[in-house]
Amino acid sequence: MSAWRPTPAIVASVLLHLGVPVLLVWRFELWPWALAIIFVNHSLLMAAGLWPRSTLLGDNLLRLPAAAAQRGEVAITIDDGPDPEVTPQVLAILAAHGARATFFCIGERALAHPQLCRDIVSGGHDIENHGQRHRNSSSLFGPRAWSVEIGSNQATLASLTGRQPEFFRAVAGLRNPFLDPVLHRFGLRLATWTRRGYDTRCADAERILRRLTRDLAAGDILLLHDGHSARTPEGKPVIVEVLPRLLGELAVRRLKPVTLRSACKIN
Repeated sequence: MSAWRPTPAIVASVLLHLGVPVLLVWRFELWPWALAIIFVNHSLLMAAGLWPRSTLLGDNLLRLPAAAAQRGEVAITIDDGPDPEVTPQVLAILAAHGARATFFCIGERALAHPQLCRDIVSGGHDIENHGQRHRNSSSLFGPRAWSVEIGSNQATLASLTGRQPEFFRAVAGLRNPFLDPVLHRFGLRLATWTRRGYDTRCADAERILRRLTRDLAAGDILLLHDGHSARTPEGKPVIVEVLPRLLGELAVRRLKPVTLRSACKIN
């Protein structure tokens, strides 16, 4: 494996932190400017971590590769499972349409429902890493905490499925500069999305479908949830309402739903 290389933004930040003490030794009276520079730098790094589609902190898969787009492929990614009520229904819908999806699973949930993980894989889908505990505070983690969160789920999912995950998705896409070198060490690639339905907060299937299909194009990565799915007024998981209609729309547009691993040709 090649050595990890920081992004230009990270390199610039390191150089800035090294240069500020030199500036203060030379002209200490400039300390208010030095403090302001450091503040702006940290604010920019924080903003990059809070922007899920940012690439300033490291590699981030936002769309499928050009070759996959040329083949008319899109990726449906499904987060926060497995869920004993919702995931079987999602698998049945995907099977009925002959579609493949990528499930970003939480390690603790996978351990609680190991057979569901095996059902996902036997259905022709892929399981990827969504963290062992899915902590909302993970964007504040240091290197050690990231290593534990990611490494534990690597071991969990590999033991349950016999496959090492190749992709990682951060909780809500939030991260910080410590994540990228940890992903590199585990041989993982960060994957975000092109468009999302906000189906953990919105129970309106029509609105979610519009969000996912507006300007939909080959190469898009779509985000839905089997875990933490919002419920329709009838109490039905909203993904169960949205997914068949989404797959129908993909068929009309002659777009093929595939896994991230298939689209990126990672074996």
